[in-house]
Amino acid sequence: MGEKVVAEGIDLADRRVYRNKLQQCLQGLERLLAENRFDRPRNLMGLEIELNLSDSGGLPRMMNEEVLERIASRDFQTELAQFNIEVNITPHRLSGRVLDQLAEELRTGLGYADRREAEVGARIVMVGILPTLEGRDLVSANLSRDHRYTLLNDRILAMRGEDITLDIEGVEQLVYTSRSIAPEAACTSMQMHLQVTPARFAAVWNAAQVVAGPQVAAGANSPFLFGRELWRETRPVLFQQATDTRPQELRAQGVRPRAWFGERWIDSAADLFAENVRYYPSLLPICDPEDPLKVLDDGGVPRLRELTLHNGTVYRWNRPVYEVVDGVPHLRVENRVMPAGPTVADVVANAAFYYGLVRALAEAPRPVWHRLPFGAAAANFEAACRHGLDAVLHWPRGRGGALAEVPAADLVADELLPLAAAGLDAWGIEAVDRDHYLGIVEERCRLRRNGAQWQAAVFHQGLDAGLDRRSALAAMTRRYSDLMRSGDPVHTWPLS
Repeated sequence: MGEKVVAEGIDLADRRVYRNKLQQCLQGLERLLAENRFDRPRNLMGLEIELNLSDSGGLPRMMNEEVLERIASRDFQTELAQFNIEVNITPHRLSGRVLDQLAEELRTGLGYADRREAEVGARIVMVGILPTLEGRDLVSANLSRDHRYTLLNDRILAMRGEDITLDIEGVEQLVYTSRSIAPEAACTSMQMHLQVTPARFAAVWNAAQVVAGPQVAAGANSPFLFGRELWRETRPVLFQQATDTRPQELRAQGVRPRAWFGERWIDSAADLFAENVRYYPSLLPICDPEDPLKVLDDGGVPRLRELTLHNGTVYRWNRPVYEVVDGVPHLRVENRVMPAGPTVADVVANAAFYYGLVRALAEAPRPVWHRLPFGAAAANFEAACRHGLDAVLHWPRGRGGALAEVPAADLVADELLPLAAAGLDAWGIEAVDRDHYLGIVEERCRLRRNGAQWQAAVFHQGLDAGLDRRSALAAMTRRYSDLMRSGDPVHTWPLS
């Protein structure tokens, strides 16, 4: 849910005061950019993965506090609901055998967590949406007992002024009304960070927007919600609707949702922060005593806390991040489009595809976004969410750059994977890691099988065998959980 805040005992400021403070923060950011005060290039990447807790029958387990007490590691944290936790991987330099190193760290950390969770009857399930979730599981009483989540829930509902309605039409249709933001907790994602210099930020963010559709097509893993088969990657549309502060009338007027793809290519990181301030009223108008402009005048580096907090409550799929570490500011692009899972191998393969492809596209002499309209990139993202590897995407072809309709699996396998390989070479990734992890994505495309395809196929087999919907979803989830622990990537999983 974005920036972590301590909600107990806070004071919410007058919006006018807070708005003025946000403008001061923007001025501070612009001065830092103009004065070249940011950290030098270090090729740093980081991962966060949100996880579900289930029982042995595949049903959600509401016990993240007990689980985290057992794990007793700062790498694991709470998330929105009591069946969620999150694991954070220490930032790594993109070079050498880092992909295998990431895989080993994830296997070790998740294995340790799983052993400790088993002591209280819980299991980790690394999936975009836990297939066995029901509406009764996603209520305010099951939110994590953390004041920041209660505050966000109250502020979103107050701004909206009415209950939240989910209306998602895919393979089937789901219409559901909630009195809290709890349905958002169904979304468990993989977030990839890349530290970049201000000079490279716009190119990297634009490239990340370009690849969002192909990323999701290759790695979709969220086909079910509340017993309904919806989109191949249902998580983004669910997140958008569950965090929507707009009543029906504002949606009809074209007011932007808080979960947002964007509407244009950018020229600077400042563009995104300025848009967030310009378009979105604050959810958490909490003022910090820091005077950012005075800190700059005195030669220091401001934290820009109002700006970073506000930025954390605008849920862009590729989010700009400003942070100060050891007294030095830096910028990151946070890629939020991917679901968790299915396995550690799949997670690292998704990371290899993203980091390699973004590097190649950001450094291309003729940027793709000069030939691909922003609206086409947004449409690609929605098509990939709806249809996964069966999506048809728009992509520029030929010297004139005319848009062509290309099957997503063919685009990824024939054009984007070679670019990703070149990008990983530019990072200095060892060839053995490059070929192994990109090979996983290639095989998904060849077999037309990612996590979403596997889940749907096995669910329908259960129905055909005479199981009711709930039992078929539970049986599929148990099998998914077992195969996840095998470590074999999802394209190798048997369907029967």
